[in-house]
Amino acid sequence: MAPVQGARAGEGGRQNERVPLAPIRALRLGLPGAAGRGVLAVSAGRFGTFSIVACDLDAGEWGGAVASKFLAVGAVVLHARAKVGAVATQAHANTSYGPRGLDLMAAGASADDALRILTAADDQAGHRQAGAVDARGRGATFTGGDCTPWAGGIAAAGFACQGNILAGAGVVPAMVEAFAAATGPLSRRLLAALRAGDVAGGDRRGRQSAALLVVRAGGGYGGLDDRYLDLRVDDHRDPVTELGHLLDLHELYFLPPAPADILAVDAALAREIQEALACLGYWPGPRDGRWSAALEQAFAAYAGVENLEERMRRGPEVDRKALEYMRAHVRRLAAE
Repeated sequence: MAPVQGARAGEGGRQNERVPLAPIRALRLGLPGAAGRGVLAVSAGRFGTFSIVACDLDAGEWGGAVASKFLAVGAVVLHARAKVGAVATQAHANTSYGPRGLDLMAAGASADDALRILTAADDQAGHRQAGAVDARGRGATFTGGDCTPWAGGIAAAGFACQGNILAGAGVVPAMVEAFAAATGPLSRRLLAALRAGDVAGGDRRGRQSAALLVVRAGGGYGGLDDRYLDLRVDDHRDPVTELGHLLDLHELYFLPPAPADILAVDAALAREIQEALACLGYWPGPRDGRWSAALEQAFAAYAGVENLEERMRRGPEVDRKALEYMRAHVRRLAAE
């Protein structure tokens, strides 16, 4: 992996310290040579709001995650565009860095060049912090010298992590290590990094909000835009944990069943489904353990009300997660 130069320090900023990439050599980024040795660009300085922007080029996804002791932080910090890149803008945030940074990268600028251009034109650059990853997976980070301590960032191929007003210098490295170790889709790896930052102390002022954004071409609702996933916890005592709950729900509602989750319906399971749907008001028929077109329609009617349509199967098959959802619904009713 070629060395990745972090964004230069702007007026009043800090020059980046360069250190070996040994802790994150095995990053699953979908980047040529990502498993080889490389160099991190570390924005040395005073470590607040903590964020990561990253990409998975194999999946064609870009996105980011952020948490802060700030109301609705996701509405300010995270910006991304499919096949272009992602930007996080924070500290005394210049929100124009998001759309302008994406426009620069869409026109061919690297992540590092985009941050250089943005901060060079900003007379308050010393108070800004930003991270970016571009269409080719190049990462860059910038921390102005006037950001509230502890503030700084780490960038390499495929990601940029940064934070300010942090509990200590270990928060951002913990995020990097967690992102490197995580598996699964980009959304899960971003959440793993955010959780690690939170566990390491996160924003030293406390907790309030968190957000997760992932874009890919045609990934939005109905395939009409690129906003595949846009989850926000705007005001919560434990926002990162709640964000994980929202991601679980997103996967439940919008992802099709995994092959391992498809269950054949035998007589015992058919009877259980009949009894559950009867309890929920969807099945007036017998509870004889026989699968039928009428029972399938009743299950489909329940799934439609509960937004589980993506998990419906035809014939005597059910999705395990939809079944577990229905079982939990019955238990809640029984407890009332």
